Amino acid sequence: MSIKFAFKDDKFSLDKLQLPSRHYYFNDNENYIKLLNIGEGIFPKDKIRTSLNLDNSNLILTTESATKIYPSKKEYGIQKIDIILKNNSNLEFINDELILYKDSKYIQFFNLKSDENSTFFYIDILSRGRSFENFDFSKMMIKNRFFENNNLEYIEKFYILGDELKDYIIRKSSENFIFAKFYIKTNHNEKFLNNLHLENFESFSYSKNKKIILGSISSDNMFELKTKIYKVWELYRKELNKKSFNLGKQ
Repeated sequence: MSIKFAFKDDKFSLDKLQLPSRHYYFNDNENYIKLLNIGEGIFPKDKIRTSLNLDNSNLILTTESATKIYPSKKEYGIQKIDIILKNNSNLEFINDELILYKDSKYIQFFNLKSDENSTFFYIDILSRGRSFENFDFSKMMIKNRFFENNNLEYIEKFYILGDELKDYIIRKSSENFIFAKFYIKTNHNEKFLNNLHLENFESFSYSKNKKIILGSISSDNMFELKTKIYKVWELYRKELNKKSFNLGKQ
């Protein structure tokens, strides 16, 4: 199950589409794509691949709804995302939350390669599961890699059990159970990071070579969390001299 598409000079091309992957493409004032899976979510043995290439192009990309990971006795559900940005491209990837059901197993590989002049805004959101669950998933492995001019700028890799995450939150005495992680690259990272701090988003900092801004926020309320996410996104778009954008979702 996969989808592969590209934009060159802001013109869309669909290179591969293997059901049940689907997409909606809109172009009113900006290129905007919603990705969706015809099925109910990611099941054991599913392998979902998304490939995207932007060349001198701009794109807002989002998911139609939360990504649900279904229970498994043995096999993992796997998702792989590969992105290439070049020639002053800009990607704004607004992910919905990841919902790992009780006893689910999930692997995510994310690779983003950009040149020095391209920019991006990407988020991951992790919830505790369904409303009656509390990080009851079995196992999760995440490997996110970000490159600039083929040089590895940042890698994030972790493997965690649901019980370990649950215990960590208890030890931290935190009431928050929804987490968002930000990965941001602008052409003026120092200025943008200062703007974030002025808006009281204090948990943001640089990657090792200051090529990427990394940050996280948490909440016990999804609406509150997404309000904060959209505020950071609005600041990002302001940095790019763009107006705020309505994704058209609840």
